[in-house]
Amino acid sequence: MAIQWFPGHMNKAKKQIADTMAKVDMVIEVLDARLPQITTNPLIHELRVHRQRPSLKVLNKADLADPKVTAAWVQFFKQEANTAVITLEEATKARDMGKLLKLCRELVPHRTGGEKPVRAMILGVPNVGKSTLINHLAKRKLAKVADTPGVTQSQQRIELPDSTILVDTPGMMWPKIASNNHGYKLALSGTIGRNAFDAVDVAWYAMGWLALHAPSTIATRYKLKDLSQPGDVLFEQAGRAMGYILPGNRLDEQKTAERILTDFRAATLGRISLERPNDPLDMDLGEEEDATVQDEADQPD
Repeated sequence: MAIQWFPGHMNKAKKQIADTMAKVDMVIEVLDARLPQITTNPLIHELRVHRQRPSLKVLNKADLADPKVTAAWVQFFKQEANTAVITLEEATKARDMGKLLKLCRELVPHRTGGEKPVRAMILGVPNVGKSTLINHLAKRKLAKVADTPGVTQSQQRIELPDSTILVDTPGMMWPKIASNNHGYKLALSGTIGRNAFDAVDVAWYAMGWLALHAPSTIATRYKLKDLSQPGDVLFEQAGRAMGYILPGNRLDEQKTAERILTDFRAATLGRISLERPNDPLDMDLGEEEDATVQDEADQPD
């Protein structure tokens, strides 16, 4: 099943971002360190390049990703013109804010502070940790934080203690996720709205992918013996090993799926990156044409 998610409020956000981009000096793009290229919004990239705005790539949630792979991503993004990179982990985030703001000033040296403070727009896909980052930068709770995508739905202007002007924006997807593979990974990481995918379908995908990329981890966690089986078979075996059985010896598929997704998102399975720079093994799977799926409550007016 192809996964698509572009709620109506995001179309409005796109127009607002395009207007605001002309009034800021730079872009802070928050990415998920487990899948930084996949969480790079092509719409944001196009708008930034059009306005010739420098970018600070923030590889957030680095404590959930493979550190060696994250280091490779840092080198990958440093090759981009007019771009700086920083990685953030939850345990050290508060003390890394000074470094982040220093990088912002280096990207726009003509903004000298005082009457010419740095004006930055902070952008990212939903549920990438943008609101938590803003609260750390502001040193107070300003942005709503939730473990579900789509909480922020309007822009707000924030003045930071060092006088930096920060424009917060709603988490924004793009109208069509071009790859089934990317759609599953976005759903697995928690970026996609819950009503836009089938948790069981994503968990089947996860088990198949993890059997190839983290076999010993899931073999131990879910008491699996033969990892050559397809993802749906491994899913069934894992659920039964965890005791998620309904009357009639039927598997509780929903509970099994939620457990597998939670295990991955909480790094219970370890620090796992879902993509590597220029890795041919991470090329997209076969694609299918599918209509966009949206939460009915989020349909455009």
